[in-house]
Amino acid sequence: MNNILIRPMELGDLDQVEEVEKKSFTSLWTKSLYRRELLENSFAAYFVIEIDQKVIGFCGLWLVIDEAQVTNIAVDPSYRGHGYGSLLFQYMIKHAMEKGATNLSLEVRKSNNEAQSLYRKFGLEKAGVRKNYYTDNNEDAIVMWVKL
Repeated sequence: MNNILIRPMELGDLDQVEEVEKKSFTSLWTKSLYRRELLENSFAAYFVIEIDQKVIGFCGLWLVIDEAQVTNIAVDPSYRGHGYGSLLFQYMIKHAMEKGATNLSLEVRKSNNEAQSLYRKFGLEKAGVRKNYYTDNNEDAIVMWVKL
């Protein structure tokens, strides 16, 4: 087994995070947005998963009082199917619970069945739909949530 580490995201990770982002999403966050999230958003927590010191995935959430909102999660496509997304998601949920979160929610593309399947493994259920949520193609978002 390779050396797997999940840790808080640092500014020095942003080039690698950007690479994973480009391979994973059509609507991208910029490095400056991540920089602001890391330096200026006291509600934000971001993590990376790395193998042998190479960032292969990342995730983030906002924690406001007892509510955790997942902002994003991605694993480099060449590393998918090996459980890294589950490890990362589990780590994020544990962090949210340690910080006092009692509910966790997220939005996921209606067409992203793989991600929805992952979230259901952690008990998230469909709670609603946000029509035309994604600005790149006006795809609907499925809102999912779980009581922690």
